[in-house]
Amino acid sequence: MNVWSPTSCELGEGARWVDGRLVFVDILAGRLLAAPADRPGPAEVLATVGTPLGAVAPLAGAPGRWLAAAGQGFALLDEASGALDWIARPLPPTSRMNDGVCDPAGRFWAGSMAYDAARGAGALYRVGPDLSVTVVRTGLTIPNGPAFTADGRTMYLADSAAGRIDRHPVDPDTGDLGEPSVFATIADGDPDGMTVDDEGHLWVAVWGGSAVHRYAPDGRLVRVVPLPTPQPTSVCLAGGRLLVTSAAYGLDPAPPGAGAVYAVDGVAPGRPASRFAIG
Repeated sequence: MNVWSPTSCELGEGARWVDGRLVFVDILAGRLLAAPADRPGPAEVLATVGTPLGAVAPLAGAPGRWLAAAGQGFALLDEASGALDWIARPLPPTSRMNDGVCDPAGRFWAGSMAYDAARGAGALYRVGPDLSVTVVRTGLTIPNGPAFTADGRTMYLADSAAGRIDRHPVDPDTGDLGEPSVFATIADGDPDGMTVDDEGHLWVAVWGGSAVHRYAPDGRLVRVVPLPTPQPTSVCLAGGRLLVTSAAYGLDPAPPGAGAVYAVDGVAPGRPASRFAIG
């Protein structure tokens, strides 16, 4: 495991492979960043917004435009100007948006959490192609992920504070969720950002566990990738390489490398980020 990008993030998150580069956010700093996917190097700041930036998804057919889970809701982000065109802001000032991702059908899903991580104050939202915003699950604390299988029929969702990863059936045509079942629990650390590889296995960054876990579709833990940093936050698979963001948040003093992006080769490939499709 090597440092891929030495950029120091307070709370790196939302790693996605977009147009041949690694795109990720520094949540509390409100920064959107990109690093090369084919060679190590410093990250470039694509945009800085004046509010926490939980996650982004590229807009289909609109380079440099993103759907953002930011602040207390959702907005269209213009990379060139850093401007946010708000769609909806359903959260109270005591909460913020967290991690999110597009499913293969082009819908955006993102979680919210209270700033003080109050139990049960988080929720999962879905943004449809008509820019409608729907609450699809409540009673969560720190939702992370979600991550989808290639056919869009299964969604994995972590509640980091509970140490649990749930699995939901999804209707790929409507986006309707079925009832969740417990897929995996983690005792040594908290499940954070996730992605599904081309073999249908789930990769999970383990906050506080200095590791990334890989789970088979039946929930078996089949691989542990140790990391030289205590707080891995999200994972991205690009051409047989695992890229992992991390955080320095709450570490006093922060050890060297906290908040950097790490990489390891020789893993199963994954898929580029699905794009949000306005229809």
